[in-house]
Amino acid sequence: MNNSCFSGVDNCLKLLLKKGVETKVFSGAAAGVYKHSAKGDEKLIVHHGKTGNVPGAIPVNDNTLFDIASLTKPLCTVLLLLHLMDNKKLSWDSPIETLFGTKTPFFLKKITIRELMSHSSGLKSYEPYYMDFQPVQTPENKEKLLDRIFKEKPVYPMGEKCLYSDIGYMLLGEIIERMTGQGLNDVFASTITKPLGLQKQILFKTVKTPTSNSNRNIAATQFCPWRKRILQGEVDDEHSWLMNGVAGHAGLFGTINGVLDMTKHILNQWQGREEHPSYSNTLLQQALTRAYKNQTWCMGFDTPSLSGSSGGRYLSRKSVGHLGFTGTSFWIDPEKDMTVVLLTNRVHPDRRNEQIKKFRPLLHDTLFNAMENK
Repeated sequence: MNNSCFSGVDNCLKLLLKKGVETKVFSGAAAGVYKHSAKGDEKLIVHHGKTGNVPGAIPVNDNTLFDIASLTKPLCTVLLLLHLMDNKKLSWDSPIETLFGTKTPFFLKKITIRELMSHSSGLKSYEPYYMDFQPVQTPENKEKLLDRIFKEKPVYPMGEKCLYSDIGYMLLGEIIERMTGQGLNDVFASTITKPLGLQKQILFKTVKTPTSNSNRNIAATQFCPWRKRILQGEVDDEHSWLMNGVAGHAGLFGTINGVLDMTKHILNQWQGREEHPSYSNTLLQQALTRAYKNQTWCMGFDTPSLSGSSGGRYLSRKSVGHLGFTGTSFWIDPEKDMTVVLLTNRVHPDRRNEQIKKFRPLLHDTLFNAMENK
């Protein structure tokens, strides 16, 4: 592997992940890099640490599942919306009113798919609705959460700016289910991951056995004061959990190979080297274009901020990516023709641990420096 673009890079990343575990940034992590070149595609994966500070924890490996949290938004919800557009079932400018009917509150009537996808709808970022619920999964939870969203008021004029919103993507997940007549988990598996052979590596976890041995190779997340237990094998996000772990804003779990391969396919579709059978490259390219010149957001994908980006100093301005609350992230750089994925459980055992904010840019800067100087 001496001629590899990753020669020596793996040791740099392994040492960095080791330091991350030692300094309690996370209990375990996996990092992956994919690079396309005329000489051939290359992939690098490293991992370190354990699935948690819990009994029965095992070393992180290629098959460890991580709760990838808000990576659900671009990797599932956005791609499924592109699929519906490709089949002429909706468009960027479909108004919410036509999707929810007369039940739609007045301020939501003019909001379109475009505004929800680009986080420019006027909806607030977040509201802890779950605090008004008992920690019990019931079929009625989804409708009750939707009723709460419909009682919200706008916090800024639609289209004025982009304000990252879980609430908007909860609505988008519901729209997909209504339009397909299927659960989000089922339509995601059949439409997006199965054609790529990734249905066992990126998936929604709906199993209600948090103490089962089958969860040993899933990275543990926080001790949840509401559910009163360490979470392992069940989604960290409370609203997604209320909906049995299946929602448009959070719920996906993924292995490092699965998430890296998904970003590889998105890069290759973006570059025109391959096509996904469920949506067109043209629609994907539109989704990866900034919605507003003075904002970083595209359609569910973010772009690097001018300073202090989680992707460090060396990503090109055309890159797209996303962060996950649990300590996950991906970046896709079309100019470098590569993708970088980081999966961690930085919220274990306490979500107040924010060391990941410094670790993410350090990892990306270390990677690009090592590739440049190898």
